Amino acid sequence: MTAPLVLGIESSCDETGAGLVRDGRLLGHAVASSMDAHARYGGVVPEIAARAHVHAVRPVIRRALDEAGVRARDIDAVAVTTGPGLAGALQVGLAAAKGLAYGLGVPLHGVHHLAGHVAADTLEHGPLPSPCVVLIVSGGHTSLLLVRDLAREPIAHLGDTLDDAAGECFDKVARVFGLPYPGGPAIDRAAREGDPGAVVFPRPLPGGYDFSFSGLKTAAARWAERHAGGVLPVADGAAALQEAVADTLTRKAVAACAEHGVGTLVVVGGVAANSRVRALAEERCRAAGIELRVPPLRLCTDNGAMIAAVGDLLVRAGTEPAPLDVSVDPSAPLEYAALHPVGRG
Repeated sequence: MTAPLVLGIESSCDETGAGLVRDGRLLGHAVASSMDAHARYGGVVPEIAARAHVHAVRPVIRRALDEAGVRARDIDAVAVTTGPGLAGALQVGLAAAKGLAYGLGVPLHGVHHLAGHVAADTLEHGPLPSPCVVLIVSGGHTSLLLVRDLAREPIAHLGDTLDDAAGECFDKVARVFGLPYPGGPAIDRAAREGDPGAVVFPRPLPGGYDFSFSGLKTAAARWAERHAGGVLPVADGAAALQEAVADTLTRKAVAACAEHGVGTLVVVGGVAANSRVRALAEERCRAAGIELRVPPLRLCTDNGAMIAAVGDLLVRAGTEPAPLDVSVDPSAPLEYAALHPVGRG
């Protein structure tokens, strides 16, 4: 018997994504971004994002179906991000998913956005080892997790961000440095021409596994202010900032693996695309005898494939589908991969 075909829909922020997964294998996916519309404001504008999702969701689903070489009637289940994220943006994806699931007569599964990032790695490297340590690094989230069975078991938090996440730090400092939005890629590009040792930025919260990047952001802003009226050595500042972030993230992640006796570190999320984070994680994991898994760049940022990957796991695990009145939870904590809030939209 053919394994179920799962459609995943992602619309939590400024990317509209759709993906199709069958038995752990990605068949096709498509993404539309409204990032250019937000760039002039230096950050995501919720109303603009929601309107962009309305226009993009149907074409994106169609493109994913075409790439996979399947038709809508071949879909056996629909998975959709129900949180966390921007409320209006989430509602657009959920409405599309509900309509498809109802029209096709197939089950609907609500998915936690961050669990999607974790599952993205399975599309490239196969099932996650149990247990594994997962470092999620994105614009709004920085977390260290202990993951066993993603579809069935609760996700243990070893550490979380207490204020600014790593990606948020990059965005805000890039603005101070006069670099374009989004800040993460801009910092990465500028850092290639700089000396990471030219500026000594602090390493936030050196003990434990929680993260705090607001102090680092402030230190970078104060450093830039000291060059007021002169030439700001942006490349050196970007390289030093990137080094501080990468050092903090990878040091804590490798230490968590050692403390918990885990042999695999998985690094996911938008900031996992950062070249220095990837390089330093590889260097430290190799030295510690830890297997490092990082998804390809196309699966690091928000996409529908990662939501389909979670949906595929949930369907194969026999998880109960979402109720018909499932809503969204814009601030949902990460406890389980499935997220079926009701009456909180």
